[in-house]
Amino acid sequence: MLNDKPLAPPLHEFMIDAQIMLSQSQECLQHLELIDNDRDASECMVVTLNTLAKRAQACSLNAIAGFCQQINFLVNLAEPYGRLQGDGLKALNNCLTLLAWQLELIDPRTGQLGLDESEQVDLIGELACALGVDDLRLTGAARKTFAHTSTGA
Repeated sequence: MLNDKPLAPPLHEFMIDAQIMLSQSQECLQHLELIDNDRDASECMVVTLNTLAKRAQACSLNAIAGFCQQINFLVNLAEPYGRLQGDGLKALNNCLTLLAWQLELIDPRTGQLGLDESEQVDLIGELACALGVDDLRLTGAARKTFAHTSTGA
């Protein structure tokens, strides 16, 4: 029976690594809360979220991969303009909190994540607004670009 089988090794490794990467992203956020627009902290977050997105994609966790990539895209876009502060950091914290919750909801037996992506869409919208990104079509383009590059790699 499928439900009696433990996680496949790559998925099990992803779950362990995802928690580590999420903690690292949260530490970067805490650093940004102390020092607005710290380049090292934002670059660490970008690299960590990019790695998490690629690893999620490799495990066919497309909703998590896309969400990480959209957060990553917005952080990367906002950082050079000094927008990683105040409401932007609060919105980023909300995104990371949802990501943590979603990682917890991955079924430990099947690796499936049944989820309504509307919360992701709402939080990405809030983050984009807080960071001064007026055109949310950019985040859709980021998801398409990620999907294209991840399948071509």
